[in-house]
Amino acid sequence: MGNASTASKELKMAGSGEFANTRFLTVAEVAAMMRVSKMTVYRLVHSGEMPAVRFGRSYRVPEAAVDEFVRRSAVDGNTETA
Repeated sequence: MGNASTASKELKMAGSGEFANTRFLTVAEVAAMMRVSKMTVYRLVHSGEMPAVRFGRSYRVPEAAVDEFVRRSAVDGNTETA
């Protein structure tokens, strides 16, 4: 019974067109783009800092989410460090 409900929600979401033009990246692709380890990407996903969608047993990250994360994380040259 729960599977039918889940399938119905997935169909509604797929039919809504919300992700129709979204390019999804694997964790490995995101790690390569950001020059970090896959574990770092998994930590960002699990902490909620980087949105992702789970397909089966793997995660896919919308390319726009990676771009937004990098923009939010950028620092200017005037920031002082300890």
